[in-house]
Amino acid sequence: MRRLLLVKYASEIFLKGLNKGKFEKKLKDNIKNILKDVQYSFVMDQGRWFIECSDIEKGIEKLKSVFGIWEICVVDEVEADMEKIKEQSLKNALESKGITFKVLTKRADKSFPGTSMEISREIGAYILQNAPNLSVDIKNPDFFINIEIRNKAYVYSKKIKAVGGMPYGTNGNTLLMLSGGIDSPVAGYMMARRGVQLNCIYFHSHPYTSERAKEKVKELAGILKGYTGNINLYITPFTEIQMQIIEKCRKDELTIIMRRFMMRIACIIADKYNINSVTTGESIGQVASQTMEGLVVSNQAADRPVFRPLIAMDKIDIMEVAREIGTYETSILPYEDCCTIFVPKHPKTKPRLQEIIKSEENLDIDVLVEEAVCDTEFLSI
Repeated sequence: MRRLLLVKYASEIFLKGLNKGKFEKKLKDNIKNILKDVQYSFVMDQGRWFIECSDIEKGIEKLKSVFGIWEICVVDEVEADMEKIKEQSLKNALESKGITFKVLTKRADKSFPGTSMEISREIGAYILQNAPNLSVDIKNPDFFINIEIRNKAYVYSKKIKAVGGMPYGTNGNTLLMLSGGIDSPVAGYMMARRGVQLNCIYFHSHPYTSERAKEKVKELAGILKGYTGNINLYITPFTEIQMQIIEKCRKDELTIIMRRFMMRIACIIADKYNINSVTTGESIGQVASQTMEGLVVSNQAADRPVFRPLIAMDKIDIMEVAREIGTYETSILPYEDCCTIFVPKHPKTKPRLQEIIKSEENLDIDVLVEEAVCDTEFLSI
């Protein structure tokens, strides 16, 4: 007997037709990358992915965060022999928590004698005979004894939920506006979970925002890296743009004009590095600048798709995801970002595009944007 990890990937991958192999290859490459500091080997059996791992618990912890994997099962591999299967099933039952069980059998090897139902009944009877304190409950058992019969037989009860989604790097790329708050890291995570490769841009307003604020953003990018692998982070100086807007534009238009500058800069950076899209952590109606009218005016400054995966989520739901993915505690550290230090008392909630464009005529947009892009710092996280 040897203990393996059965990796079950997202059912969506099965629907990819002729492209299925591409998604499987990318998922396998991502698994290899995340297990690079663990001794392991792949064991393939009739389309199933098993991993033999030198450290099972460490392997589980790492695989749980791989996008495209929806479940990991700790399986015991034995010979495809009824007596061996019975013995291992009994052992698993005795090690499981609870007193009621159900046996589920998948007989992929049709040459193995008996139907799946007959095998389940025989093994269930064997467990009852040797563990009289246990009982069968086919409707609501405390635990399952799962058996898969292929070239070998695999017995398991322990299942661990993984992050699901699509293999990272299979659905283009995006430039995430990473602010340091709660929302934007969650937005990045959700895009990455759908297979989109992440790059990040942070707008830094030195000296009004501290170096610690910049470090906070690096930490958040580092947490996301745990799910994605290396992330490119672009840090753009934004102070001069903000000072020009404050000096030459109406106070109630400050926020929306700032957002439009961010869109312009993000799109230029994206174009420079062949990034398909921009992603923000905006949620409709959450703050004054995130009204429908505000988002429309902000979008007009972009030259490529702008994704907002949190658009219909409540703040409490966003916070819950942030806790689950490990970004929440870093996000709430009290270091202000460029969007919070120059907030007008009464920001315009229903900006009109022509009015905003008219106000922007007071600014040398091309020069300000070009200087910010030229002074952008690049980091590989």
